[in-house]
Amino acid sequence: MSQLRLYNTNGGVTEVTPRLAEAEADVQRLVEANMEALLGVRFLASEYSTGPVHAGRIDSLGIDANGAPVVVEYKRGTDPGVINQGLFYLSWLVDHRGEFEHLVRDRLGATAAAQVLWSGPRLICVAGDYTRYDLHAVREHRRSIDLVRYRYFGTDLIGLETLTAATGRPAPGRREQHTTQAVRGARERIAELAAAADEVLLGLGDGITKVQRKKYCAYQRLRNFASICPPQRAKVHVYLSLDPTEVDLVPDFTRDVTGLGHHGTGDLEVRLRTEKDLERAQDLFRASYATA
Repeated sequence: MSQLRLYNTNGGVTEVTPRLAEAEADVQRLVEANMEALLGVRFLASEYSTGPVHAGRIDSLGIDANGAPVVVEYKRGTDPGVINQGLFYLSWLVDHRGEFEHLVRDRLGATAAAQVLWSGPRLICVAGDYTRYDLHAVREHRRSIDLVRYRYFGTDLIGLETLTAATGRPAPGRREQHTTQAVRGARERIAELAAAADEVLLGLGDGITKVQRKKYCAYQRLRNFASICPPQRAKVHVYLSLDPTEVDLVPDFTRDVTGLGHHGTGDLEVRLRTEKDLERAQDLFRASYATA
């Protein structure tokens, strides 16, 4: 955000000066009213009380597309205590899983409550700016933390910039045992293709978080931009957060799965069978990464 300059080109070129909010509550209200669009998180509660013993209030509670609980903390400007405060509340949340699941059940139903991903709770901080010590602390921490910087432009524009993200790495899964060399060879080739797709997605840029769920692996840049399902016998399914109506669909390579049940997140399905498929999918990968 500090490197981005915005200009109004209507009747000339005039720079739109960035500014902070008048009050922290202004940012909170805007984000809570549009949390899924801005952060990729479904809003659950505002100013959530942690009870008389803990004696605190969580600015916002939500749940992301992978089912991970999310604590959102806001600061108008730069506050060196925002990360520690958020971690304090995140720790409370992990210790009160039943209470959070009850909240999810009330807001989103029993199915969502049963699929809460407690292995990856997240903290999102939204503030005017951060210190270099904040950025370093996030990279060293074992928790999933996103630092998001905001700026208002004029009266009706807001910009969000993800400065850094950190997450623990999932443990590798067990390898399947195979009975014949032919089957082993075919599955190894598909497994290598899935690993290559994983490497491409993680290499698209900084601040990418990999989230392992039982039936898919999500790639997140504040919000999901891609997910990979466990490789099938002959292909790998990748789902991207792109509008299929804006993509030239290719039979047996890309498919519109809007409204169709599938594992993972995203409305554009990409089928990978060969390294050539992976190569021609990379423009789509980059486009989806850019949207996040």
